[in-house]
Amino acid sequence: MTFVLIPGAGGTAWYWHRVQAELAARGHDAVAVELPAGRADDLAAYADAVVEAAGEPDAVTLVAQSMGGFTAALAAERLPVRAIVFLNAMIPVPGETPSGWWDAVGHADAMRTSDLAAGRDPAAPFDLATYFLHDLSDDLAAQLSQHGGQDTAALFGSICDFARWPDVPMRVMAGRDDRFFPLDFQRGVARDRLGSDVDEVPGGHLAALSHPAEVAQVMLDFGFE
Repeated sequence: MTFVLIPGAGGTAWYWHRVQAELAARGHDAVAVELPAGRADDLAAYADAVVEAAGEPDAVTLVAQSMGGFTAALAAERLPVRAIVFLNAMIPVPGETPSGWWDAVGHADAMRTSDLAAGRDPAAPFDLATYFLHDLSDDLAAQLSQHGGQDTAALFGSICDFARWPDVPMRVMAGRDDRFFPLDFQRGVARDRLGSDVDEVPGGHLAALSHPAEVAQVMLDFGFE
C-alpha cells in the first residue's frame, strides 16, 4: 500500500516527514507531496502535484492535512484510491472554495466558543504560537519556520471542481488539543459532510509533527499492517 501524504496551507512535504518515517519503519511506502505554494493560483495545479508525486501505484491511500482536504478531493478523481484519511482537515463539498469553507462550516463561532472555554481572548490578534505551535518542541517549531511557502490569494478563491467523494473507506482524525479546528467542531464537520465519526489523536493542529507515531498507527488501523 502506498500512502500519499498531502500537506495543508504552505504546501510543505516536510510537514509529514516524521509520519513518513513511522510508515516506512512498518514496511509501507509513503510519499509526501511538495505543493507549488506561491507558484499556482488554482487547486487543479495542487492536484497535479499529488498525481505526479504518486507515480503509477496499483492503489493509494490519500492522507490530507488541513487545507489538503481540498487537494485530496480533486486528486481522488485521478488516482486509484483505496481509502482517504483526513487529519484536522478542511472537508469540502463539490463546488466550494477554500475561502468560502470557513463561513459554511461555522468556524469562527466554533473557535470563539473554544477560546472562551479555555480562557483565551477571542478578540486578541491571531497568534501562530498559540494556535499552531503550542505542542511542538522548540526545535520542531524552529525547523517548521524554514519550510513551506505562502499560498497565493487567488488559490483561496479557486473552485474545488469535483463531482463527489469516491465510494471508498474514509477516516477522519482530529487532534484532541487542536485549538484552530477544535475537536467538537471537527466532529460536526465530519458528521455533516461525510456522515462519519472522528478518531481522536493526541496533539494540536500539527499533530503529524508532535505525535507522528500515534497518527501513523490510526492510519494503519485500516488493516494494512
